[in-house]
Amino acid sequence: MKEIIIVGAGGFGRELLQWIKDINKVEEQWIIKGFIDDNLKALDNYECEYKVIGTINEWQPEENEVFACAIAKPNIKEKVLTLLKIKGALFVSVIHPTAIIGDHNNIGEGLIACPNSCITVNTIIGDFVTLLGSTIGHDAIVADYSTISSYCEITSGVKIGKRVFLGSHVTIIPGRKIANDVYIGAGSVVVTHIKANTKIMGNPARKIQF
Repeated sequence: MKEIIIVGAGGFGRELLQWIKDINKVEEQWIIKGFIDDNLKALDNYECEYKVIGTINEWQPEENEVFACAIAKPNIKEKVLTLLKIKGALFVSVIHPTAIIGDHNNIGEGLIACPNSCITVNTIIGDFVTLLGSTIGHDAIVADYSTISSYCEITSGVKIGKRVFLGSHVTIIPGRKIANDVYIGAGSVVVTHIKANTKIMGNPARKIQF
């Protein structure tokens, strides 16, 4: 049985630990080894039965180790995971037992699907997508390193580019295209196509500065 290491020991890392424990309760898949984080004191003020066992920069993956990503910010996620993959790290998908994954989906490496997430049918999900209790409708595309926060609705035919971040309760109406490196604030309703490197928020969502 492989040893699993969680990359990132922040709040999301502690949540991901719980989801891995939930999976192991249904069917034991991994031996939990701990966290790696460049902040070795990240867990000092929290109750947690596992420790930060080393830094990301200095960790050298071993043959029996696999990794799960607990970093939500897309650009940091890409930077950190690229570094670890160069060292030979193997990433697994963590799909909570309550998540629903339909048929005929093309899902990449390292998916994190938190409780009550739903990927319906005929979708394309890139590498290292993070899905926190939201729904991806039929024929949608979500590209590499994107993060979809809780209670979002990615409706039919939506296309989301690389390194996109959706805050909680975002709705994107059918067929809209979200280019690379877009940030969509919580509660937004997206009714238009969105250009790359844009931050938007509101109902309907509009470009913002912050």
